[in-house]
Amino acid sequence: MSIEKVRAYFREYGLENRILEFPVSSATVELAAQALNCEPCRIVKTLSFSVNGAPILVAAAGDARVDNAKYKLRFGVKAKMLSHDDAPTLIGHAVGGVCPFAVKEGVQVYLDVSMKRFETVFPAAGSSNSAIELTIPEMEQYSNFTDWVDVCKGWQ
Repeated sequence: MSIEKVRAYFREYGLENRILEFPVSSATVELAAQALNCEPCRIVKTLSFSVNGAPILVAAAGDARVDNAKYKLRFGVKAKMLSHDDAPTLIGHAVGGVCPFAVKEGVQVYLDVSMKRFETVFPAAGSSNSAIELTIPEMEQYSNFTDWVDVCKGWQ
């Protein structure tokens, strides 16, 4: 189970007790914001894409939308999201629980600048009813991110 992989991952850092599990779904930005009683913009949506056949993740603020022109400029290809069926196989987490932690080896993680305006954010923790509150420096540290990117719009 994906949440167990994430729990084990955070256990290495003594943070597994910070994982929140809900009796309701948190699979979308709106549902997660309701479960956490916070603004939707503070929810991190982790989007999975294929870039030249390789899976990547882009973690962005809940109110941000991928800007196709910015994405193509940064990655050199048109944005192509992974299918619901491919995400678990290529990333290691199912859609609704995709997060930038405990992913399959070789998956590059990018953090979108849309998150930098918050002190803390809430990414999923591997299941469709979980989250963890992290500071931006913690997002950098625990996501093993490749780079900060600016590939979203609608959040400014």
